Amino acid sequence: MNVLKNRQYLLLLLFGLFMAVSACDNDDKPVTPDPVLAITTFAPSAGLAGTKVVITGTKFDATPANNKVLFDTTPATVTAATPTSLEVTVPVGATTGLISVTVGTSTVKSTTPFTVSDRSVVEVKGNITANTNWTADKVYVIKGFVYVESGATLTIEKGTLIKGGSKEDDPSGKQQGGTLIINQGAKIMAIGTAEQPIVFTSSKEPGKRNYGDWGGVVLVGKAPHNQIGSRGPEGGISVPGGLGTENNAADNSGTLQYVRIEFGGVALSNQANSEINGLTLYAVGSGTTIDHVQVSYSGDDSFEWFGGTVNAKNLIAFRGFDDDWDTDWGFTGKIQYALSLRDPKISDQSKSNGFESDNFDPGEPATGTNAGLPLTAPVFANVSNFVFNTAPTTDFVSPASGAYQAAMHLRRNTSINIFNSLFVGYPQGLRLDGTATGTYANATSGALDLKGIVLSNMTDAILGAGAITKDQAIGYFNAAARKNETKDLASLLLNSANFNLAAPAFLPQATSPLLTGAIWEGKGADAFFTKETYRGAFGTTDWTKGWANWDPQNTIYK
Repeated sequence: MNVLKNRQYLLLLLFGLFMAVSACDNDDKPVTPDPVLAITTFAPSAGLAGTKVVITGTKFDATPANNKVLFDTTPATVTAATPTSLEVTVPVGATTGLISVTVGTSTVKSTTPFTVSDRSVVEVKGNITANTNWTADKVYVIKGFVYVESGATLTIEKGTLIKGGSKEDDPSGKQQGGTLIINQGAKIMAIGTAEQPIVFTSSKEPGKRNYGDWGGVVLVGKAPHNQIGSRGPEGGISVPGGLGTENNAADNSGTLQYVRIEFGGVALSNQANSEINGLTLYAVGSGTTIDHVQVSYSGDDSFEWFGGTVNAKNLIAFRGFDDDWDTDWGFTGKIQYALSLRDPKISDQSKSNGFESDNFDPGEPATGTNAGLPLTAPVFANVSNFVFNTAPTTDFVSPASGAYQAAMHLRRNTSINIFNSLFVGYPQGLRLDGTATGTYANATSGALDLKGIVLSNMTDAILGAGAITKDQAIGYFNAAARKNETKDLASLLLNSANFNLAAPAFLPQATSPLLTGAIWEGKGADAFFTKETYRGAFGTTDWTKGWANWDPQNTIYK
């Protein structure tokens, strides 16, 4: 009897040990939850009714009819199904909105909207070697560097939408953001209207666009510059043989009219001089027409001219990251009516300027044509640059940002001319920088000419740098014949919405002192310039109305 009891006790003990070990094993093994209904991605992100869209995710039903898919509120037809993917057709009557999938009693929605477009999508890769037309009934997506080659003309119809692909979209694998390059001997004819501007923008969805989403637009011509002929563009752009020494001042690279360029301008590597700007112009000639061009959210400079003679009117630099108007390599063109409106919390680590004007580093010696000459000597008139409407600060939201520097950083032997222009809200106004034989000699000889300038709301309005002293810079700027002024911001009587980034209004009040006082002497007397009475970019007409966009981040393009 005791033997039987002992056996029973031993069996119970072994059973208990087995259950304990089993429990421990279960605790040690990771528990994989059952998949739940979810949408991971969908592609493409935009398209016409009838477009095939592939939705990936989990817990779909393998029978197509058992999956209910809505584009916003419109039911779609599911043409193929697996547990992890659905192929659907965008339904007629669909509107832009989230995609939802219902299986049984469970429903899930996408985190980003599908954009129902009125236009089909065309991917653009490689080189354009023959005359090509882009039409407003399509959306063109630039992937990688796209060159329009010599002898070819790219004609873009008014109202056309062009999107720049990200570096991940580069078909060459070089991680180059989509960039349109009009090479030497080629032309672009992008002629929009105020009602139907041509738009280059990010390929990302509203709310997710950012500085430098793609490369930008680059024009390369055959006009004069001060570099050796073998010198090529920055940023890895290929011009066989370099810019050359043809020095054709009247060279024609085509037309840009009523064009917006948004979220371009990108650093292509960590190396210096490896950037592309919103609009970059290399040795572009005066036969080219440029007017009514807005560059917004550029990841580098908004506009940069490397040599050339091209003229322009009605330019907007909106919420750029680095400089607004950068002139180098012997640029000698003329610009009238230019506006910059900046986000006071966003600036480049290199210290952003309104104007940055130089020739090359160090700017001297300049010994001859394509060996330092011609000097950079553009003429700008009726420019308005606005940053801070309170005291300039260095308190920046973005960790990638640095402080603003100067409204005008003029250095390295530049001979720039600026007339009848307004600069508001920079730490520094004029930063006159260089040597006694370079920048300062140009200033005192009149080759570098500033007249009719108004500085306001500056921490330090006038500074010297390099070999130029502060007293010398002040003496130059304040010479009576120049009619330059430093004024209190309130006294300018600007529009109350002037600094409103979402809905700015730029016309000065009727009694503003800016509406008078213009001076048109020296190079300002050139026939290119309309001899306005006002200083700054605006008198009684707001030329930004109808075609400019102050909220490209949230604009739905379709």
